[in-house]
Amino acid sequence: MTRVIWGKIGPRLVLGALVLTATVGLGTGNSVAQQVAASTDQQDPTPHKPSAKRSVVAAVATSDAVSPSNEVKPVRRSQAGVSAKGPYYVDFRARTAATYGHAFVWFGKTTDKKVEVAGLWPQGDEVPYMLGHLMWVPAGTGATYGDLDVQYLTASYRVYLSEADAMKTFAYIKHLQETNPLWNAETTNCTSFIGEIASFMGLKTPFHLQKPEAYVNQLRELNGGRQWAQLSPG
Repeated sequence: MTRVIWGKIGPRLVLGALVLTATVGLGTGNSVAQQVAASTDQQDPTPHKPSAKRSVVAAVATSDAVSPSNEVKPVRRSQAGVSAKGPYYVDFRARTAATYGHAFVWFGKTTDKKVEVAGLWPQGDEVPYMLGHLMWVPAGTGATYGDLDVQYLTASYRVYLSEADAMKTFAYIKHLQETNPLWNAETTNCTSFIGEIASFMGLKTPFHLQKPEAYVNQLRELNGGRQWAQLSPG
């Protein structure tokens, strides 16, 4: 190993070495800085308006839930019957119950987590239900226990509507809720109630005296499983 005697090295030589080292370090730093700047320019964090050419993911709810992902964007495709805010729907549903089961509808907009429920059922406990097989008894028209629980679901048939048709249909559903204060097992029951909604939407409806699960499944079959409904003009 060569021994360096620092006392014999001139001050100018030391100064030159320091200047050379600083110059090399500065050059390396500039090179790194240029690479970072180039990478930053490519990423360009400045917000831009979305391009019309970019593909868009459709946020369509399933029969049970809407995806909560923040990356999902609303539908922007040009499609008949689809609102810019998302398609509206009426979901004809059946669930288990203590006896025959229960039929009801969900209705709303797929981009909303809120679900509205409408159905027809005898108010009270077992006595009104039993009397309802012989006479008319006071009825409820909103949600009941189990209507929002997936584990009780036995059948579902969802039909979509344009915004204009949805507003008319939803108003009709609320009208039925206000004007159907009585329940009877054979005449004004849960299946006849959702059948009136389906008929208003232009769907073919089966005979109402059958179990809710069978009614909803037959409703789908009669209409060929169609997923869109359009109200008659007027």
